[in-house]
Amino acid sequence: MASADTWVALPDGHIEGPGVKITSRGERAIVSPSLAANGAGRSTWVSGQVTAEVQTPDGEVGPNNGPRNFPGTNNSGTHGSSNLTVGYIVGCQVAVGALSANSSFTVSATPSVSGGFSFPLSPGEVKWVAINNIELIKSGSYDIQYQDVPMEIQGCGGYAQARQVSVVEIIGADYAKVTLYGQPFSIG
Repeated sequence: MASADTWVALPDGHIEGPGVKITSRGERAIVSPSLAANGAGRSTWVSGQVTAEVQTPDGEVGPNNGPRNFPGTNNSGTHGSSNLTVGYIVGCQVAVGALSANSSFTVSATPSVSGGFSFPLSPGEVKWVAINNIELIKSGSYDIQYQDVPMEIQGCGGYAQARQVSVVEIIGADYAKVTLYGQPFSIG
């Protein structure tokens, strides 16, 4: 029995926090039954664009050694650098195996990703998988674009779902973390 691909257009999203605006546009997923034709697999290809607008009072986004006039007090050196990260939360109701996919990634001048990812998924478990991230150096606008990144799910005996998650974390004199959640969609 053959089944057709399902095109899922997802709504744009927007959130604002201290010095940060995140906008998600053009997110979509194409959901297909798995080529394994075993009833416990399915495939999806995700695409989208996330823009983060970052403004700090001094134009610097970090990292540094602490709040103004108190060097070293926030231990930001252990946090790494400020960044925008885009990925997906993927979950399976009842797993009977693992999730696997091609794991090659490519990044261009305007960051975009092609490839896929692989990770184990236990019954009732939810996993976070990062597609790409960008280091934030100064105030400005940053984009992550990705197109047709495949996720091949095998061994999921129940309902599977995913949702885009975009996170901006600002490390420096003023710490901020803003998260935008996309609309959940069924992977079958």
